[in-house]
Amino acid sequence: MNEFPDLDRIAYKAERAASRRLAQAEGLSAGQALRRTLELAAGAAGLAALVEMRTGMLAAQAARDAARASAKAAATSRHDAQPTAWRAWFDGSAKPNPGRCGIGVRIEGPDGVHIELAQPAGHGNSSEAEYRALIALLETAVAHGAHALTIHGDSRVVIDDVTGPDLYAAPALAGYRARALVLLALLPDVRLRWVPRHKNTGADALSQRALISVDSNASIPS
Repeated sequence: MNEFPDLDRIAYKAERAASRRLAQAEGLSAGQALRRTLELAAGAAGLAALVEMRTGMLAAQAARDAARASAKAAATSRHDAQPTAWRAWFDGSAKPNPGRCGIGVRIEGPDGVHIELAQPAGHGNSSEAEYRALIALLETAVAHGAHALTIHGDSRVVIDDVTGPDLYAAPALAGYRARALVLLALLPDVRLRWVPRHKNTGADALSQRALISVDSNASIPS
């Protein structure tokens, strides 16, 4: 009986590829080749220790995924309850990625309030650009006293990062997250919703306009 029946589940992609090459070279079965490859990866600690460690890592990841899914479902339930007085959309673009950043923001409020921002936002990757767009939106919302606000964005990375628990926040985005949370605390009844890109075309167009502005300015000789 095979005492390690789930080796394929814990093997990394490169290890599975190496085991296929080994099986072809030495005429081994797929299971034999994978076991030998993982024994080599385990080294002196032994295969059992490797299996235990990686099984624990998979279980921890599954728990994190479940926690995120639960938090997102709860947030969606709250956010879909009823429309809010203020609505807003944000988008950030990096060209290339990483590269020059542009941000776009749209805010609609009571009595025909309509605000648009299309601004260059320095240099960075797409997630940094998205966070900069969200922060610009929040700063504008605070300045205009936007109470009861629903914010829409198509970046799962940023939406999940700012709404998720501290434990799972991205270390590389910690500064942006901290700033966003400070601003969110100043706005009563804020809701953040992920939307697919095709439902965020207005903010996307503004972020692209900002990038065109950067490119145009760069082409003008000094």
